[in-house]
Amino acid sequence: MPERIVVPFGPQHPVLPEPIHLDLVLEDEKVVDVIPSIGYIHRGLEQLIQKREFTEYVYVAERICGICSFMHALCYCQGIEHIMGIEVPDRAKYLRTIWSECSRLHSHLLWLGLFADGMGFENLFMRSWQLREKVLDVLEDTTGGRVIQGTCKVGGVRRDIVPEKLAEMHRALDPFEKECRDLGDIFLNDETVKYRLQGLGVLSKDEAYALGAVGPTARASGVAIDHRETGYAAYGDLGFKPVVETAGDCYARCAVRVKEIYASIDLIRQAIDQIPEGPLDVKVKGTPDGEYFSRVEQPRGEVIHYLRGNGTKHLARARIRTPTLANIPPLVKMLPGAQLADVPVVVLSIDPCISCTER
Repeated sequence: MPERIVVPFGPQHPVLPEPIHLDLVLEDEKVVDVIPSIGYIHRGLEQLIQKREFTEYVYVAERICGICSFMHALCYCQGIEHIMGIEVPDRAKYLRTIWSECSRLHSHLLWLGLFADGMGFENLFMRSWQLREKVLDVLEDTTGGRVIQGTCKVGGVRRDIVPEKLAEMHRALDPFEKECRDLGDIFLNDETVKYRLQGLGVLSKDEAYALGAVGPTARASGVAIDHRETGYAAYGDLGFKPVVETAGDCYARCAVRVKEIYASIDLIRQAIDQIPEGPLDVKVKGTPDGEYFSRVEQPRGEVIHYLRGNGTKHLARARIRTPTLANIPPLVKMLPGAQLADVPVVVLSIDPCISCTER
């Protein structure tokens, strides 16, 4: 019988941008069991909800994650708006959608670079981040911030995008899409990439359902769940269908994200074409009294903000379930059977965001 050894992976590792610890149980270089440990960067952000007025907590929500900060703010604001019965102006909904999809582009291109680097393809890493810079430039130009946008607020948005800037963004989409498709073609069709990823870290459809996988991790296993289908913000007015693959391996998870880049570009194009004139926000009166589960589709999957108001300026409770937390049990299922050298690629394939997870 092969001897079993336990090899620690993390919390510091060259492929991990944030700390997570996995104890890998190995037999002859092959993983047979995984014991995850988290909690290295817990910041107590949920507790802050009781110390900030409900309109001020948007500032904290944006800092839960530096990659999808806008979507955390959007999820929080939509929850408060539902509790208080606030109807957001249509123009604000479209602007929220445009910035959400820009954030998705930024996140997916960042992940493609990290994933390529984890596989050893440094040229792909550089090309992915070169395109990511263009998205960050647009976010900075339209919101004033590359990482923390600060544009979402309860009742609408703080900033507008003038028609001239929208037209400039629309013109830039075609050449940008061509560059993304050239890059995506390498990830999808290069034989070396396929050989590295196909059949690695397989998660079946039944396992994805049973373990509660979300986002690209679930959709790569054939589970067609994407909260944008519910039509929040302006998604109900746009032609949207979730991107689904069926193989459930690392290649399928890569393919879902590559194709979602194309889908996000198309959604931004539609939103710019259809955005109506009108106000950016409504005046917020009163205080929240009630509870609501607010859900938004982040780049990594569905994020949930549970909010409970008590009729005062301070919420009684906030509870946040992030997509990476939901995808850790599926990750533990993917790793057994993989070689030790393949563990970094499998871990990166779920696009883990630990600051989100630990809050």
